[in-house]
Amino acid sequence: PTSVTIPDSVTRIGDRAFYMCSSLTSVTIPDSVTSIGHRAFSRCSSLTSIEVGEGSTEYSSEDGVFFNKNKTSLVQFPPGKSGYYSIPDSVTSIGEYAFYYCSSLTSVTIPDSVTSIGEWAFSYCGRLTSVTIPDSVTSIGSSAFFLCTSLTSVTIPDSVSSIGYDAF
Repeated sequence: PTSVTIPDSVTRIGDRAFYMCSSLTSVTIPDSVTSIGHRAFSRCSSLTSIEVGEGSTEYSSEDGVFFNKNKTSLVQFPPGKSGYYSIPDSVTSIGEYAFYYCSSLTSVTIPDSVTSIGEWAFSYCGRLTSVTIPDSVTSIGSSAFFLCTSLTSVTIPDSVSSIGYDAF
């Protein structure tokens, strides 16, 4: 198992910087980081915690889950976390690839505060069995639930006006 603490000298983490680092278990991001690239921690199958310094002006974390500063956007759920997760009520958008390849996630509660589910948000969540999308959601991105092979029940409310290609 590997734990990584990024040094204070780092201000930017590039696209796919830790992509598929299967031995990475936790990462600590300093306040100095102001930009994190696309899918930086995707497919890190052992990653259970992403922590951000409290002084960060751009990002935050709660229980090892990575958010924007004011927790209105869920940026990255650690792919190694398992079981059930309840998204905080402050979240209004689930970011692109936020739960991508979270293969041990079995259940998730999406609160009424969420209005959009990003592209590829829950794709490849092979153990996710059911999802209830609240009435607040108006858009579901392309491939949002792509290859969720255990998904047997989905409730889509009338509020949804846009569903992207390959969403399910």
